[in-house]
Amino acid sequence: MASFELTSSRATARIDLLAGRLGSLIVDDLELLVTEGIKPTRWGSFPMVPWCGRLDHGLLTFDGVDYQFPPTSGVHANHGTAMHQTWTQTGDNEIESGLGEHWTFGGKVTQRFDVTDASFTVHMTVTAGDVAMPAQMGWHPWYRRELDRGAPLELEFAAEQIYATDDEQIPSGELIPVPNGPWDETFIGVTQTPILRWRDALTLALTSNFDHWVVFTEPEHAVAIEPQSGAPNDVNRAPHVLQPGESLSGWMTLAWGEN
Repeated sequence: MASFELTSSRATARIDLLAGRLGSLIVDDLELLVTEGIKPTRWGSFPMVPWCGRLDHGLLTFDGVDYQFPPTSGVHANHGTAMHQTWTQTGDNEIESGLGEHWTFGGKVTQRFDVTDASFTVHMTVTAGDVAMPAQMGWHPWYRRELDRGAPLELEFAAEQIYATDDEQIPSGELIPVPNGPWDETFIGVTQTPILRWRDALTLALTSNFDHWVVFTEPEHAVAIEPQSGAPNDVNRAPHVLQPGESLSGWMTLAWGEN
């Protein structure tokens, strides 16, 4: 697998060109991410673009035209097209990709990664080509519940509401109170951005310019905490439309500290 590393005195980040994924993040000799999985959507931290989460039955309707995408999880098309592409390294810390043959609108997406002694940051920009298109973006990181030392993961997170969903986890747009965990929910109105704490090892604070967070705490081995620009299937329900040449950008920062 083609990849490259970015390092600081405390951290090493491995960027995989297949999927444009952060494949590994080691801080103080501790691997924070799940580094393998039964399918490509179950490990590392991969980009979700030009949609996030489930695209209902793989069907996108835009400007009165239906576009059908191959199902990748049951009957749905999950997490966009960019994570199925092989990206190109365009600089020491930058990569770029098209959006694949099934995304007939054209356009491109870029990511830039920065590693310091205190944090890892990724910036992503999706840019429309010659025609208008809907767009959404985010990231899907998988964090280990247990590191090589320290106590099991504790999550600190609070929000005012979640999106109601149907039986297939497709949001309706209705907002409802936050239930007790475990969660597989899209949160809005965040009042405490996520903090991951492995006592006697490390604390990781997550921030993003996006105001939607999907939090998936059901698996026994990991949690997925995903900042994104909208709720799943929003490219159909409430699309962000890019005109030709326009861009949508976002960032996610993982900042570590002692505890």
